Amino acid sequence: MAIARDRPAGEQGSFTAAGLLVPATLFVAIGLLVPIAILLRYSLNAFEPGKLMVDAFTIANYVKFFTDPFYLQVLWRTIRVSVACTAACLIFGFPLAYVLARTRSPYKNLLVMLVVLPLFVGNAVRAAGWMVAFGSKGFVNSTLMGMGMISTPLEIMYTETAVVIGIIAVNLPFMVLTLQSVIEGIDRNVEEAAFSLGAPPMAMARRVLFPLALPGILAGVILTFILAMNAYATPVLLGGPKFQTMGPLVFSTFAQQNNWPFGAAVSFVLMTATLVLTLLSSLLIRRSAR
Repeated sequence: MAIARDRPAGEQGSFTAAGLLVPATLFVAIGLLVPIAILLRYSLNAFEPGKLMVDAFTIANYVKFFTDPFYLQVLWRTIRVSVACTAACLIFGFPLAYVLARTRSPYKNLLVMLVVLPLFVGNAVRAAGWMVAFGSKGFVNSTLMGMGMISTPLEIMYTETAVVIGIIAVNLPFMVLTLQSVIEGIDRNVEEAAFSLGAPPMAMARRVLFPLALPGILAGVILTFILAMNAYATPVLLGGPKFQTMGPLVFSTFAQQNNWPFGAAVSFVLMTATLVLTLLSSLLIRRSAR
């Protein structure tokens, strides 16, 4: 007890903080890292239809993925859709986040709740709603045909366009909320100073607001990109069986084909591609901001 009493207060606080981090660190290590390590080991096993999985140490599953044009096309399609959805979320979300952050309306909390409200509905339910809207006799086609703008229904369902719209609708609230919290921390006087020096609105946004909001932009881009890369319900329901992305491919490989080694390899390819592209995007955004 004497030793603990003689220890400086700051040192005692650091030991207390470190002790509080131990349970969370163990939880992450056991609940996340251990399953990933097991999945990595599975990806190096061999697959036999009768035995499902045979202990081995081979990279044949990864070779199969990167030498098959079908799987490379699925990976490229997933990246293309994710980049498009992330860019659209940033373009649409930044103005909305700025309005929410700068508004002084007494209904600000209500506006924020309207942004958060879609998150209370599951992705599958929202995708089903888009199916109703995009069907051949859905709201969009019925409205356009009723106005005389088209004579035959547009083929929107089971296309990449439908998947992109559905993922944007799912991820947009995350981008808006992330940007709003950062923009609210930016002093209004900085913007007023830029205007007083003669800067037009676009120049102020480009040279003042965007650099100061860079942490929120990075966080929003990373969050929405990861969610888009790993989307499952939206591509399955809006894209159909012929529109394959990495998320549904992982599920079908595990659940339908029972090919656990190859499914584990596909999972690791998806995880690696997500991490690498996320790091590259953050570096590009930082470099462009400089």
